[in-house]
Parts: sequence; structure tokens; C-alpha cells
Amino acid sequence: MNFIDLRSDTVTRPTPAMRAAMAAAEVGDDVFADDPTVNALQARMAAMLGFEAALFMPTGTQSNLCALMAHCQRGEEYIVGQMAHTYRWEGGGAAVLGSIQPQPLPQQADGSITLADIEANIKPDDAHFAKTRLLALENTWGGQVLPLPYIEAATTLARRRGLATHLDGARLFNAAVAGARPGQSNEDAAREICSHLDSVSVCFSKGLGAPVGSALCGSRELIDRAHRWRKMTGGGMRQVGVLAAAVQHALDHHIDRLAEDHAHARQLAEGLQGLRGVLVQPPQTNILFVDLAPEMASGAVDRLRAAGILCTGLYRLRLVTHLDVSAADIERAIPLLRQHLQG
Repeated sequence: MNFIDLRSDTVTRPTPAMRAAMAAAEVGDDVFADDPTVNALQARMAAMLGFEAALFMPTGTQSNLCALMAHCQRGEEYIVGQMAHTYRWEGGGAAVLGSIQPQPLPQQADGSITLADIEANIKPDDAHFAKTRLLALENTWGGQVLPLPYIEAATTLARRRGLATHLDGARLFNAAVAGARPGQSNEDAAREICSHLDSVSVCFSKGLGAPVGSALCGSRELIDRAHRWRKMTGGGMRQVGVLAAAVQHALDHHIDRLAEDHAHARQLAEGLQGLRGVLVQPPQTNILFVDLAPEMASGAVDRLRAAGILCTGLYRLRLVTHLDVSAADIERAIPLLRQHLQG
């Protein structure tokens, strides 16, 4: 069966042009820092997002972990959202491997943590407490764009209280495309987001469509510390320019087209309006959540799979549009979803 795969934007496959770029990549040994394609990618990411340095990582989880351990020492803590990826979905790595205490706080509908909650949870300098060292934010969060004025206010508060700031920007470019002002390029919008942060992790294997990889961007000193952690956590790679070439191709060709994914998610949302027992959350980017009444939820994912649509969830379905979902796929998916969500 030819499935329409809406499980995640991580399921994208390299395009023929991306595969050609990978095959033609000039490579070296990245552990010796002499893979020219990796070096070029790291320099490009740092310059693009306004940082001194960048480090290519195998995964976003490792990129976030190395960032947290580069910012924080054993017995220190970071403030983070209760449903943030770095806290909830990355295996507890900061605590298990870094001995860094998370201080999770409730999030608002847009993924933000109220400024009052942040301020109230910065610990005093007292031996009874872990020392609060870092504020970690996420953009996008569940497909929601973290408002730029909030990022500015939260990071200003953090700096005033002596905290560093990190952004899990796995879908940073989705946020940039959705939030760019008229006349502002998507790259400039991404750089503006990053201008408020001390470090940012960016994932390439989601909407950008590369097969693997993330980059951690920050000061040269921070990246030097993260490089050591990358080695210790098994992330030292060799002739990895073949992967960096895929990322270079994605940066050249797949940023602006993220707007298509956002439009497809909106089209899906509009097509699912009016169904009994189905509440559609308006998407801001490429992630659509569909809440089902209990009597509708049982077996919904299996019914959709049998009809040729892959998604995740139970009472709340998660539908993600991406490079491998075409306009024709959306047109085909809407009547199938309407039919099979009704049981």
C-alpha cells in the first residue's frame, strides 16, 4: 500500500539531488577536524545564525545534551518546560549523564513559561539548593511558534539573574518561516530568534529533509566544551562529510519550501472541520493535533493505517506534514481521514 505518512517529519527520505550531493562530497576525518564539508557546514551555520562557532552532531538529543552539559556543572540545574523535549523526551540524559537537575515548570499553550514562574524558581545561592544555571526554551513547541517578544523578555530576565540561555530549535526554521516579517528573509528571521540566546540546537533531519544530523551553535568557548562532551558521549565521527553534504543541500533548497508544509497542515485542518466528536487545533506550522472524543478514539490509528494513512496518538492524533507529503497526498488524505475518524 502507498501510505501517506503523517507520523513525523523525521520520516523524510533524501531526494535524488541530495543523494547526488552526498555522493560527490569531499571528505576527511572529522575527529582530526579535517573533513572539509563538515568544516564548511559548521562555519556556515555559525555565520547564518549569528554565533561564533557551531558543531555538527549526529542527533538533536545529543546536541541538546552536550549543550546542557557545556552550560552546567554537576549539581547545578536548568529551568525547563514540563513538556519540553529536553526534559520529557530525551531519556533524562542531563540528569543521568550530566548530574544536572532539571527544574520543570508548567507551560502555556504556546510553549512559554511565565516570567513569574521562571523568576520564582531561580534558587538562592544556598548550599541547600542546586545552583540555577540555565534557562532552556523550545521553538517550535508542538508546532507552536514561541513568540519573539517572549523570547526577548525571558532571555533578558535570565541574563539579569545571571543565567545562560539555550534554545532547543529542532524546528527553528519552521518557526522562522512562520514568523518572518514582510520583506524579511527566512534566514534573517532565524538569526533574529537566535540573537537572544547563548546557544541553539538545530535539527536537519526533520522538515529540512536531511537523513541525519543537528548542529549546536554558540560561543567558541561553549562549543569547545561541547566538543569534549560530544567525544565522551560517542559522537566523534570520521568521514561524515557525506552527511554534511546532505545538510548543505537542504540549507540551499529546503528552507523556503517549509511554507508548503505549513500550508498543507492548514489545508488538513480546514478539511477536518465539522466532524462530530473531533476538535481540530489550528496549526501554526507543520504539526496538526486532532482531539477525539473517547468513543471516537478507540482504534482510530489502526483504522487510518488500514486506509493508508500513518499517524500517531490516541485521544489526540498528531499529523505532521513534510517534504514527502505532496499536495495530491493532502487531497487524498482529507476524505479518508473524515471517513475513518468517524469510525
